[in-house]
Amino acid sequence: MDPETRRYVILSEGQFGEPGSKTAMGVIKYGPDETVAVLDSTRAGRDVSEWLGPEHAAPIVATLAEALPLEPSALLIGTAPQGGKIPPAWRSIISDAIVHGLDIVSGLHEFVSDDPEFADLAETHGVELIDHRRPPERLEVAVGRRHAPGKQVILLVGTDCAIGKMTVALELRRAAHEAGLSTAFVPTGQTGIMIEGWGVSVDRVISDFINGTAEWLVEQAEEKGDWIFVEGQGSIDHPAYSAVTLGLVHGTTPHAMVLVHQPGRTGHFGWEQATGVDAPTLSLADNIRLYEQVANAVAPSRVAAIALNTSLLSEEEARAEIERVAAETGLPTGDPYRFGPTELFAGLRASLEADDR
Repeated sequence: MDPETRRYVILSEGQFGEPGSKTAMGVIKYGPDETVAVLDSTRAGRDVSEWLGPEHAAPIVATLAEALPLEPSALLIGTAPQGGKIPPAWRSIISDAIVHGLDIVSGLHEFVSDDPEFADLAETHGVELIDHRRPPERLEVAVGRRHAPGKQVILLVGTDCAIGKMTVALELRRAAHEAGLSTAFVPTGQTGIMIEGWGVSVDRVISDFINGTAEWLVEQAEEKGDWIFVEGQGSIDHPAYSAVTLGLVHGTTPHAMVLVHQPGRTGHFGWEQATGVDAPTLSLADNIRLYEQVANAVAPSRVAAIALNTSLLSEEEARAEIERVAAETGLPTGDPYRFGPTELFAGLRASLEADDR
């Protein structure tokens, strides 16, 4: 089936609306395909619109059987379990979906197409198993490629993982497009690939080739637009995911970085739960300093704007925090998801154009 015609039921068991369901939330809000239902028995009876607004209304159901009358064409795995493995409890759901003729779309590290049981069922029932995290055959080390003239490459970086870097990139891309600029978004993770239809999940690339992969992804994006927003991954101080962050910083050699931060988050996502050891995040000032030092080891760059994820704050608290951070850092600051990206992008654009003068 052509991907443009897919109708998704999204498997997000026990996590819809939480940081672990960022794939589900991103695909529903930004993807080109229709979502007919979300599968999460803990929130069954509710609606996606409670989280994403009426334009994204879709029922949340407890079982696949409840979603089948809505005529989905594919089951999309919308969460990222620790380690990217298929939870045993999901195997029967995936098998049942295949038997009912649904394609399986996955961004997990464990590939559904390599699973003998799923592969046999898929062949029998004529469905497709799609693994968006499968690495590319193109494996190249970085060569220090210079950006084409007239391009602005912006890398989204964060004070943690699962904090909204992809969302901010897409919102800034939207603002740039609305300003009449030629734009491109570079997907570097499975969710971005599901939304855009191209890209590489760089956390599956062999370490020697991460920088090079980031380099040629930006080269491809420069053929698509002038203002290029690169999806970030992890954070430079995350005990588990810092390697992929470093590869993107050095491989994309961005003209500037936008730092994404969530006020109220004090520890690294998923680390304490997995290890029992606290891993506090660095301050904004320390993050800015560290990202700039790391980037400048290879090519000049700077943090040119701050994007806040204010989801833990009331609207009044959020606006006050935006003002506080802007005053503290001297940088354009906003929450582009909550309050729109126009003002933040305008500040970013003005700052970069001043650099060019």
